[in-house]
Amino acid sequence: MTDALRTHVLELTTGSTETVLDLTRDCERFLADAAAGRDGLLNVFVPHATAGIALLETGAGSDDDLLGALRDLLPPDNRWRHQHGTPGHGRDHVLPALVPPHATLPVLNGHLELGTWQSVCLVDTNISNVNRNVRLSFLG
Repeated sequence: MTDALRTHVLELTTGSTETVLDLTRDCERFLADAAAGRDGLLNVFVPHATAGIALLETGAGSDDDLLGALRDLLPPDNRWRHQHGTPGHGRDHVLPALVPPHATLPVLNGHLELGTWQSVCLVDTNISNVNRNVRLSFLG
C-alpha cells in the first residue's frame, strides 16, 4: 500500500533582492516519486511571515510586474508600524495577506494540472531573510 500523504521540504536561498522564484520543476520532481502516477492534491506552503506562493506566468515580465505592483501597493518606506529590520520591512509582513503563504493544486496522473502559462512561484520581498523553506505535501 502506498502512503496517502507524502511531504518534502525545499531549502532555498532567495538572495538579497526581491524575487519571484519558479518552483514548478521542484514540484514536478517531488510528484514524480510522491504521486507515482496517481491523482490527488499538492499543497505548497511557505512557513514564513514574509513570503507567499503565487501562480503566474514567468519569464515574460509578469514576475517583474508582480514585484512592481507589490512595491506600489506596499511601498518599502517607513510608514509601517512594524519597524524592525531593513527600512520598509513592515510591508513584508503584510505581503502574505495579498500573496498567501500556500496553494493547493490538482494533480492528475502524477502531474500538476496547471494552465498553459501557469507556474508555481515563491514570492519573497524580504531582502533580510535569504533562507526559505517550502513544504510540498502530496495527498493521493
